[in-house]
Amino acid sequence: MSGPGEDWEEGAPERLYVLTGGRGRARGRTADLDLVTLIVSRDVPKPGLQPEHAAMLRMCHYPLSVAEISAHLVLPVSTVTALLTDLLADGRMEARAPIPTAALPDADLLKAVMHGLQNL
Repeated sequence: MSGPGEDWEEGAPERLYVLTGGRGRARGRTADLDLVTLIVSRDVPKPGLQPEHAAMLRMCHYPLSVAEISAHLVLPVSTVTALLTDLLADGRMEARAPIPTAALPDADLLKAVMHGLQNL
């Protein structure tokens, strides 16, 4: 157990509790967020923001998945989801569904095009 003034371990439950404001689960749009949901910033960090919120806004100037954000911040997905829900509710971020595999071009067609280009 750490004494007063000592730093918490990165994944200590106390730190995660403080980061999420004591919420065990994210509120609001959590059903829309999964590991592959793409997140993109719609705002820049403002003074007074929680450091993790500011980091998310900075890193998501291009779309990143919830799993990637979790890995970059070295935080559990449940904690990241709770923090993202705050930013989504404030309109500072936008969640986008990943591109469905059905919308991707046919692999055989791409191979044929590549083969044709190589023969030029």
